[in-house]
Amino acid sequence: MTNIKTYIEEKLPLFEAHMMERIDALQAPGSLKEAMIYSLKAGGKRIRPMLLFAALETYGKKADAGLDAACALEMIHTYSLIHDDLPAMDDDDLRRGKPTNHKVFGEATAILAGDALLTYAFEVIARSEAYSPEQAVELIRMLSFAAGPAGMVGGQVADMEGEQKKLSLGELEYIHHHKTGRLLAFSVMAGALIGGADEMEKALLETYACHIGLAFQIRDDILDIEGTEEEIGKPVGSDESNDKSTYPSLLTMAGAKKKLEEELQGAQSALASLKRPAPLLEAFADLIAKRTS
Repeated sequence: MTNIKTYIEEKLPLFEAHMMERIDALQAPGSLKEAMIYSLKAGGKRIRPMLLFAALETYGKKADAGLDAACALEMIHTYSLIHDDLPAMDDDDLRRGKPTNHKVFGEATAILAGDALLTYAFEVIARSEAYSPEQAVELIRMLSFAAGPAGMVGGQVADMEGEQKKLSLGELEYIHHHKTGRLLAFSVMAGALIGGADEMEKALLETYACHIGLAFQIRDDILDIEGTEEEIGKPVGSDESNDKSTYPSLLTMAGAKKKLEEELQGAQSALASLKRPAPLLEAFADLIAKRTS
């Protein structure tokens, strides 16, 4: 199997440099840019941009073709984390082992830094010279859908309203399909769009993405119990302390691990039907199964 960690190590410098170029080009107050950069540089594996590159390479395209879409995606993901950490939301002090944005810059600046990342993301795609006008419009449509009320934000509301309640498995899957899964799906679908996938291939890749989106969240729930604060960059057991339903709480830990395996098998089955080698996408499914943070 392709060594996905080596692939990520090779692509990360390219992505990080491009993202900082886009931030450097931004005309904004220095304090605002500082807060934006603080959270953009907080670390993480950049799973979403790397998935986008992997989908592109499945169609013989270089990662360069997806850089602006990947930057926009990571900006939106980062904005959501800044806002998630606020006192009115999850009220977290740590993110990836560092003080959260509002702990460093104050709540008002943290809110505005998130707002800035959200809106600038769409400007990055609109201004990109890498995409045709039709591609840019479609990428913006796809990303706004994935991040908006029918996607991530809707999932966040359902998650918030589900606190201190015993959710059904269907309700929990709705939350994670929207809160986490839609942006992960965008990663793959944006790569497919730019790479030139046909409609049948897009449908299979969307199925793959839906499975790994749920797998990602199940693994996250498992890590919240079995991980360490050093590994996950935030206090262990924060889901339990916030009275959130999780896959282990609904299915038991053994049931959650079985569900994780089922989702990963579903992802691999979709790729097997693609009739096109996709070693990087296969390796990503394996990475999600084994990730420690």
